[in-house]
Amino acid sequence: MRRNKRVLILCTANSARSQMGEGLLRAIGGGRIEVESAGARPTRVREEATAVMQELGIDLGGHRSKSVDEFAGQEFDVVLTVCDNARDACPVFAGAKRVVHRAFADPAGQEGSWEERLAAFRVVRDEMAGYLRELARELEQ
Repeated sequence: MRRNKRVLILCTANSARSQMGEGLLRAIGGGRIEVESAGARPTRVREEATAVMQELGIDLGGHRSKSVDEFAGQEFDVVLTVCDNARDACPVFAGAKRVVHRAFADPAGQEGSWEERLAAFRVVRDEMAGYLRELARELEQ
């Protein structure tokens, strides 16, 4: 029996991009891809990330920001860094079969009203969804 592919998505704070990526890829993979996310300096899951993912029916309510150290020594088919800081700050994963870097804009830096911040998170969420659909297709081949 073929085992599920394992993916670790890394970002600096594990508060927005990596959290959205985890939720998206888990949904896209439909149980065929095991997904985790972590950060070099974890903080908290951003409310805006939770809100824009809920719009797609993806619940981040049970998510927490995790340190990359929690996954040391584990094997992953792909370690995906979604911000330049994570690419530079995170340790090398000896157990990673493949390391991929695809930077996305940081929506957490968006200032303004709640709606303006949500708009920035939606743009990044949608860009990530397109990229992660392609990644999922590669993993399932």
